[in-house]
Amino acid sequence: MISAFEDHCWQDVVSENALRIYSHYERQTYVGKKPALLAIDLYKLAYQGGPKPVEELLDTYPSACGEFAWNAIPPTERLFKAARAVGIPIIYSTTETRPESNVGHAYATNRQKAQHAPDVWEIKEEFAPKEGDLVVYKQRASAFAGTPLIPQLNQMGVDSLIVCGESTSGCVRASVVDGYSYGIHVTIAEECVFDRHELSHKVSLFDLHHKYADVMHADEIVQHLYGTAGLREVS
Repeated sequence: MISAFEDHCWQDVVSENALRIYSHYERQTYVGKKPALLAIDLYKLAYQGGPKPVEELLDTYPSACGEFAWNAIPPTERLFKAARAVGIPIIYSTTETRPESNVGHAYATNRQKAQHAPDVWEIKEEFAPKEGDLVVYKQRASAFAGTPLIPQLNQMGVDSLIVCGESTSGCVRASVVDGYSYGIHVTIAEECVFDRHELSHKVSLFDLHHKYADVMHADEIVQHLYGTAGLREVS
């Protein structure tokens, strides 16, 4: 029987032998005492073309995450609602586009770079920042690299992060590993992160869960937030 620790989306791509090899990582997962919600790259670019299979969007919207992005909207809205209800800090990351930041010299590889209208880097309407929220503008994959995120977390008294957003194998992974490296406990809301391909998504979550973060179901996290605040979720 699968343990609660392994009861996640990767069951159909991770073999029994792999689970045995990684079994010594099994532990009790948790949300930190003073968490903030870190929403990674919930910008409009990821949702272009609507809730369609990614393969159907490649020619027109090569950076879209299609149905994976759209399927994650309801649980992510629920997570945001809980975070706002209990009053934990909410932090966003998005791509740096300001001309004075000299973004054109920030690339480390020769990966093909498409041109996009500036508004695609705006946070999608369902998750739009509100007064008092923090927006971090980044030039690299990680929300920590070259940004003031660490001192901001220190000033807010935050000791842990709840992560949602995209992509699981890219900016989410980079940010989670950096958070771990800075000594921050990271919890990933499984249903609230997504990628352009399910294999990358599932294997990345499996790897992060066993080494750098606690992957928990969104329902667990939401119920924990309301419970520790003495509140009940209102639908």
